Amino acid sequence: MEKIFADYLKNLEELHIDVLNVIKDLPQKALDWSPFPGGNSINVLVTHIAGAEKFWLGDVVAGEPSGRDREAEFSVKGIQFEQLSSLLDDSLAYGKTVLAEFDLESLSSLRESPRDGKVFSVGWCLGHTLKHTAIHLGHIHITRDLWKSKMIE
Repeated sequence: MEKIFADYLKNLEELHIDVLNVIKDLPQKALDWSPFPGGNSINVLVTHIAGAEKFWLGDVVAGEPSGRDREAEFSVKGIQFEQLSSLLDDSLAYGKTVLAEFDLESLSSLRESPRDGKVFSVGWCLGHTLKHTAIHLGHIHITRDLWKSKMIE
């Protein structure tokens, strides 16, 4: 595997580890809690992270339909920590299989999104996936902190 892809996957893995470290000691109730009506729970955020990674790396970059149901990601409940960890592990493992086949020239190759027909370079898709995961890691931190402050009141 090209070093740039190994480095990319290491960054993605570190984000996953950060997510799991933030939520590992939370009770199930906290994983399903939403900070406001219509807000996303931690379960929703982690499920969405895994779904989005598989979409961008699979559906878009590899051209392999995942059967993702994006809307369903936003209504999940009752998912336990171990299941969330498995979702992230599966997403990372899939990314490793996809990127093992790529070389440096692949970064500039173009892919069409099956969702909206927009065209992106593989490099853009990889950068977007890291950015998206990192943004939701921040949301998970905030949601966890709000949960903890709610329990102190």
